[in-house]
Amino acid sequence: MHRHLLLFIGIAITAAAQQPAPVLKVGFAERDITPGIGMEQPGGYGKSYHQRFHDACKVRVALFDDGRRQAVLVGLDTLVVPRSVVLEARAAIEKQLKIPGHAVMIGASHSHSSGPVGMVMPGEYDGASDLVKKLAYEESSCADPGYLTRLTQEIVAGVRVAMQGRQPAQIGFGSGHEDKVAFNRRLRMKNGQSWSHPRPGNPDILEYAGPIDPEVGVIGAWDQEGHLLGVIVNYACHATTNPGGISANWIYYLEKTIQGALETRAPVVFLQGASGDVTQVDNLSPWRTPAAEDWARLVGGRVGAEAVRVLLSMPRTGEAVLDARQKILSIPRRRPSAARLQRSLEVVQAGKPVGDTTEYLFAKELLMLDYLVKTSPEVEAEVQVIQVGPAAFVSNPAEYFCQFGLDIKKGSPFPLTFPVELANGIVGYVPTEEAFGPAGGGYETRLTAYSNLVVTAGRLMAETGIALAKELQPSPMPEPPRAPPFSAPWTYGNVPPELE
Repeated sequence: MHRHLLLFIGIAITAAAQQPAPVLKVGFAERDITPGIGMEQPGGYGKSYHQRFHDACKVRVALFDDGRRQAVLVGLDTLVVPRSVVLEARAAIEKQLKIPGHAVMIGASHSHSSGPVGMVMPGEYDGASDLVKKLAYEESSCADPGYLTRLTQEIVAGVRVAMQGRQPAQIGFGSGHEDKVAFNRRLRMKNGQSWSHPRPGNPDILEYAGPIDPEVGVIGAWDQEGHLLGVIVNYACHATTNPGGISANWIYYLEKTIQGALETRAPVVFLQGASGDVTQVDNLSPWRTPAAEDWARLVGGRVGAEAVRVLLSMPRTGEAVLDARQKILSIPRRRPSAARLQRSLEVVQAGKPVGDTTEYLFAKELLMLDYLVKTSPEVEAEVQVIQVGPAAFVSNPAEYFCQFGLDIKKGSPFPLTFPVELANGIVGYVPTEEAFGPAGGGYETRLTAYSNLVVTAGRLMAETGIALAKELQPSPMPEPPRAPPFSAPWTYGNVPPELE
């Protein structure tokens, strides 16, 4: 019996070893989410409305399927993605397509020229005082309920189309370097503080107060005939070039550059890196800034050109390990003091002034925050890691300071690690602990209804992301085919100099 058992085990192992590896299938898709003229344009603390159209806003989907697991990466041309949209879309995807919700990452590009997804959510302040309800619904940027429904439906539809269109593919991984279009917008000043956008030419500027992340992360997928199926790009820079009207922002020119250079219409899925303190504005530059259209073209064009360079040189493989992890954190809010609330009430009751409205706007925000602290003193924040072969996408739901993204890359065991901010929800700016210290300060540290987590929130997210990445087993980077063994030198060239 013992010999027969060993024989059976040996046969089973041999059979398993002879089974072909699962065929990796990949699908890409796009869906239109362009808002209408007259809808609210998000991104500020007051109301603004779209008056022109520049280019389409999209849901952009990349789906990977190895026959056992799926992994889905969704990039949205939106300012943020509300948590409710993520949960509803995942539930529908799981029900209709049998893809687990924890394997679906949904990230916003942070386009300031996109549709009405925030900042105030429908019904969010219904239980507040009449004053706070007025401040929230009549004087703040508000999400449109119909647009949120449409966004959710198009996310699900995009994943469905990608699932239906998936096919055997070769994929490649790589990264490039672009350091001429993104700059840290926080500067150290002679007064010992760090200010956001102190403006070029300011004689009190000493130096940048934080880093940038110049890495351009790229994944490409090709069908069996070598035609490009789609591209994923990860880069850290605010989408605030606003080329004039409704737009995907500089991501539009990222897409055009890649598609134009490679003569393709393959979708480009953009996932925003850790860029809470990084924009296209160089506060140390002596030169006049470009016009909005030119600026969008510059940023998108240079990032896109670097992505093309990477795509042209990356080795390809037909295999990729797919896996995912997630953890839901509950993070307390910072609370405004009683003295600040009383002062804010006085400012608001005096009415909005003509001219500089800064004090009024942030007083409004503190009164709104006071209601949120009382009704929901803690915020749900999801950290997720999705593995595609040697690449790990590590998410957070914040406008996340760049240093945290660099820390995640340093702590991750993966050959390629791509932080994805503003994913799976929105919790506002999350600065470093240093930004809250004596040498800190600046816009991102202001206490508002949008941005209010405790000082340690960013470090907790980073440590959680690194820990989740360490639970996974990274794949090695694909390599080019090895050269054949040496046989003989080239006979045309194996000669000494000929002088006569």
